[in-house]
Amino acid sequence: MSSGIPELTPLEERLIDLIKLKGPITVADYMTDALTHPHEGYYMQGMPIGAEGDFTTAPEISQVFGELIGLWLVEAWQAMGSPEAFNLIELGPGRGVLMADILRAARLRPGFARGAQVWLLETSGRLRVEQQKRLKVTEAKPLWADDYADIPPAPSLIIANEFFDCLPIRQFERIKSGWRERLVGLDDETGRLAFTLGKTPPPPDFHLPSLEESEEGDIFEISPETKTFTTEICKTLMDQGGHALIIDYGHMARGLGDTLQAVKNHHYWPPLATPGRADITVHVDFETLADAAIEAGATVHGPVTQGRFLDRLGLPFRVESLCKGKPQLQADDIRAAAARIASPGAMGEIFKVMCLSSPNLPVPAGFET
Repeated sequence: MSSGIPELTPLEERLIDLIKLKGPITVADYMTDALTHPHEGYYMQGMPIGAEGDFTTAPEISQVFGELIGLWLVEAWQAMGSPEAFNLIELGPGRGVLMADILRAARLRPGFARGAQVWLLETSGRLRVEQQKRLKVTEAKPLWADDYADIPPAPSLIIANEFFDCLPIRQFERIKSGWRERLVGLDDETGRLAFTLGKTPPPPDFHLPSLEESEEGDIFEISPETKTFTTEICKTLMDQGGHALIIDYGHMARGLGDTLQAVKNHHYWPPLATPGRADITVHVDFETLADAAIEAGATVHGPVTQGRFLDRLGLPFRVESLCKGKPQLQADDIRAAAARIASPGAMGEIFKVMCLSSPNLPVPAGFET
């Protein structure tokens, strides 16, 4: 850094050249390049997750998270009729911690482990190496896919923990006369990346809030990729049967607000600074996700808060079981980690859990009214 201004990253140089040549790009295109550019994307470099990375996730904080999800999946598998062969799919599996915990808990039902073909949807070579290391001690023989369409059809149990928050969004800003798309262009003085606005109104099929429902300066976000991906998942559920458990931070209902954010070294970071070197995410719009699933014919359960969901699955009992016989300091650490993933003041409230299901299946555990 020089004078507090981040140095240009190779990806920012590429984007500046592109914008000079073709003009401003959408926020969605910026997110895509910043996260998944083949050479300079954030997930293609380094190790983003864990204490040494930029952020951590619930499975990394407490083993109880993955164990309860594993037992939930076993129960869901039994409700499906205990198929002898099925796909166990994780979208964006990080370092493989969640899947390892799931498979350990699922050993209670040997038929589950025998029948599960584990599929990991992962584009990062570095993360694949981590997943291979962690899962080679399990009975699973996982397979990897770059694209969801590469996974062959079968009855499926799908888990997506902090996956949808990385899908690109488009942003729109309300000006006096209506809505304009928020774009990534160049600052006139510095020549660095900066937000700007498109000059023409967006197409009417974007269904933006009316002038009466919004004020000047409001931001509205749309994620066509979330709808497309949800529809693809639901096609599997409708054709083959199964559940998709989605866990992410976001809001229950669609609304106004700028949720684009970046994290670097476990601290918030300007979203347009050092692209490729910071994680960029958005809050998941669970209402839009549910609408897409219902339109595709699936049944939607939830969302419920992560804290309530884990509590219904027996988190307090599992925590005390783990603490039994442990030294006081170790037991305190176990309880503190569980509180972090489930308490309202930490991850328990902002994180939500939703299940998409085949219409013929009973209400899954954790979503009972």
